[in-house]
Amino acid sequence: MKKNDFSAALRALRKAELIIYPTDTLYALGADIYNETAVRKIFDIKQRPYSIPLPVAVHCVKAIEPLAFMDDTAQRICQRYLPGSLTIILKKKPKVPDVVTSCMDTIAIRIPNDPLALKLLEQYGPLTVTSANLHQKTTQATIKDILKQLQTHIDICLDDGKRQNTSSTIINLSTKPPKIVRKGSITDKELLDVISHG
Repeated sequence: MKKNDFSAALRALRKAELIIYPTDTLYALGADIYNETAVRKIFDIKQRPYSIPLPVAVHCVKAIEPLAFMDDTAQRICQRYLPGSLTIILKKKPKVPDVVTSCMDTIAIRIPNDPLALKLLEQYGPLTVTSANLHQKTTQATIKDILKQLQTHIDICLDDGKRQNTSSTIINLSTKPPKIVRKGSITDKELLDVISHG
């Protein structure tokens, strides 16, 4: 395929196929979150337990609203750090399929600060943004090495060179008080300062 063939990527997603696309941290496996067949392929290819929910990517803060309930704290965090290397966990809205969230009442969402990812998400809509790796294995930096690890053929790979950045910070905003779930490039102090100075 031609490098970054967006029309081919959009067609593949509509046909319940998977794609690999770059984010600001690592390469991600993308599927239409509203297509259960496609989402199940993600779990199977990654050998990921169905009990571990998949994070979702959108292109802007406004696009979070159909998927999750946003309070003032979430709005402040989003305005300060998104797009960026942050995943937020919020209470999900009913339209989000249970297969994506492992039947939990929360959803993990991020807005990757990467022009290719943002263009793709704006043109298509919400996609899974789980790292393109086997479950509990290191995500490789190049498409070639990712496909070698996954041992599967994925037709559409939006190749944008190496991706080796730290995984995103994850904060659970569905709890009171909010809780840092995974440390990343955004520090606990930075996040908690935004929350406490509301």
